[in-house]
Amino acid sequence: MRRIRLIVSYDGTAYFGSQMQPKAVTVEQKLTEAVQGLTRAPAQLILASRTDTGVHALGNVAVFDTGFPMPAERFATALNAYLPPDIRIQAADEVALNWHPRKQHCEKTYEYRIWNGRIMNPLLRNSAAHCYVPLNLAAMRAALPSLLGEHDFAAFCASGSAASHTVRCVYRAELTAECEAAGAYAGLITFRITGSGFLYHMVRILAGTLLEIGSGKKDAAAFRKALRSRARRDTGPVAPAAGLILREIRYLPVPNRYVADNEDWRYELSQENLASTGVSRLTVEHCRPDDYAGLMTRLLHESHRDGARCILLRDSEDSTRLAAGQRYGFYEIRENTNPESRNGFPYLAAEEESSAKQREEGQIAPATEQ
Repeated sequence: MRRIRLIVSYDGTAYFGSQMQPKAVTVEQKLTEAVQGLTRAPAQLILASRTDTGVHALGNVAVFDTGFPMPAERFATALNAYLPPDIRIQAADEVALNWHPRKQHCEKTYEYRIWNGRIMNPLLRNSAAHCYVPLNLAAMRAALPSLLGEHDFAAFCASGSAASHTVRCVYRAELTAECEAAGAYAGLITFRITGSGFLYHMVRILAGTLLEIGSGKKDAAAFRKALRSRARRDTGPVAPAAGLILREIRYLPVPNRYVADNEDWRYELSQENLASTGVSRLTVEHCRPDDYAGLMTRLLHESHRDGARCILLRDSEDSTRLAAGQRYGFYEIRENTNPESRNGFPYLAAEEESSAKQREEGQIAPATEQ
C-alpha cells in the first residue's frame, strides 16, 4: 500500500464545495470517483483545505492510499482522463503512509479577485466579485499592515466555525490592480494573503472589509479596530464566493522557534534542540489576562505536536501565573526538579498520563491547524 499526494486545481462554480456531502456534487466526490475508476478499488481521499460552494483552487492538496501498480507521477495524467474538465490534477507524488495533509506545518496563500468597473467583465463573472464604484487603492493598501503577524482573528470568523481557537498568523498581504490612477476604475484587483491557516469565511470577510475601506464606508484603521474589539460587527460583509481562489499550500519543516509580539501577547517558544532532546522552552514575556489560558493551551499543544515530550516554562511578566497542578488542555504544570534548568525555567508541562493513553488508543485526535 502507498500514499499518493495530488496537487488539485478546480473551477468551483458547479460544485457544492470541496468536501463530500450527501445528495450534492462536490470536488471530493469527483476525485474519489476518478481514483476508483482508475484503480478499480474503493478509495478514501483526504483534502488539505476545505473550500465552500463556488470557491476555486489552483493548488489544493489531496492524498489517497492505493496498491495500484503505477509510478506516482503518472497518476496526474491518468486521473485527468476520469475527471470533468473543470477539475485537473497538476502533479502527483508518493509520500509516507502516515503523512497527513492537514497535520503538517504549512503556509496557505489565497487570492480574492475584484472587478472594479461600472459594468461587470463577463469573462470574469465566475471568478471575480464586482464592485461598480471606483475604489481608493491607497486606503486599501494602508490597511493591510495591521493584519501581519499573529493575532486573534475572531472578528473575521463567520458563525458555524468548528475551529478550536481563532488565533492565526498572517505572513504576507498585498493588493495589486490593473489601473492605479486615483479616482478611476481599477479594473481587476487582486488581494493576495498568505498565512498559517484561515478561519471559516475569514478571507472573504477580509475582502468584504477591504471593499468597504476602498469605497469609503470604513477608514484604513478598520482592520486594527476589529482586531482590538474581536467583534464581528466591526468588519465588513462576507464577499461573494466566486472571487476566492486557494492559490497554494506550501509545506514547511518543524520550526526552530515560534515568536509573537502584538498588543495582547509576546512570547518565544524555542525548539532548536527538539529533535535531539525532546525538550522545548517557552517564555511568556507579556499576555493579557483573558488570553493567558488560551495562549498556554495553544502553544503547549503546538510544541507537543512538533515532538516535545517536555516543555520548560517561565513567565517573565508575572511568575505567579504559573503554579504546579494547573492544567492547560491535556497538559499538567509541574515543578522543574532538574538542577541544570530549573533556575531559568522553574516549571514544566507534561501531558497527563490519562490523556496520553487516550491519544495512543485514538480516543483523542491530535491538535491540527485549521
